[in-house]
Amino acid sequence: MGIDGDAPGPPRRRFGEEGGRLSYGGYLRLPELLAQQLPQSQAPDELLFITVHQVYELWFKLLLHELEAAREAMSAGELWLARHLFRRVHAVERVLFEQIEVLETMTPQDFLEFRAKLAPASGFQSVQFRELEFLSGRKDPAYLGRFRNISDEELARLRRRLEEPTLWDAYLTALSQRGLRISDDKEIMRSLLAVARDRGSHDDLWQLAEDLLTHDELAALWRMRHVQMVERQIGTKSGTGGSTGAPYLHGRTGMHYFPLLWDLRARL
Repeated sequence: MGIDGDAPGPPRRRFGEEGGRLSYGGYLRLPELLAQQLPQSQAPDELLFITVHQVYELWFKLLLHELEAAREAMSAGELWLARHLFRRVHAVERVLFEQIEVLETMTPQDFLEFRAKLAPASGFQSVQFRELEFLSGRKDPAYLGRFRNISDEELARLRRRLEEPTLWDAYLTALSQRGLRISDDKEIMRSLLAVARDRGSHDDLWQLAEDLLTHDELAALWRMRHVQMVERQIGTKSGTGGSTGAPYLHGRTGMHYFPLLWDLRARL
């Protein structure tokens, strides 16, 4: 007989307990995570503001992880794996775009209740966002001197991004592995045209170029959507970090990570 008088058999399993080896909250470190939202004011919407931006940073961390893996896959000739990873990247980037709508439920009046508490902090200072730009191909060493209160570890990460290959470098490696020439922009354009005009031989390279272009396009859409949100919240006021605010952001909306892929359209 079992200990409760039941017929002999395997011991009962209690769903979710399993000896208490690991819990949901323990695995996700929820006590530590949920302790990180620390408003600087009594304004009701400051928790929304903090939460949205912390979630952005978590997504940025994942994007860096996936884009690094996609870069390595392209360099290794595993184009199928790179394409799989880019599909995930695109899905996350669409979430970033849609997440702005959550922030826009905060009115300008609500934001003004705590905005002064933010200075001189600013989204401009997001190290991970700059890492994404550097990794994607928009390297600008000048940013290293513009960050305030940056840690040595963060500065080292940015310097590493400036030195390491970009996504575009990895794609060029994939072209060269196929016997296509990449010594300068003119040769690269001829190789891109060869890929585009012979998809029977190079469709994987063409589709991978389209994945890069989608990454570029979604980043541009996020920048445009972001500047609209900033204008909706603060109009033409200067940013809390000292930038010109919306005018500065407008100047970045036309930025491309992969200009040759855009130029290719005019040459087909």
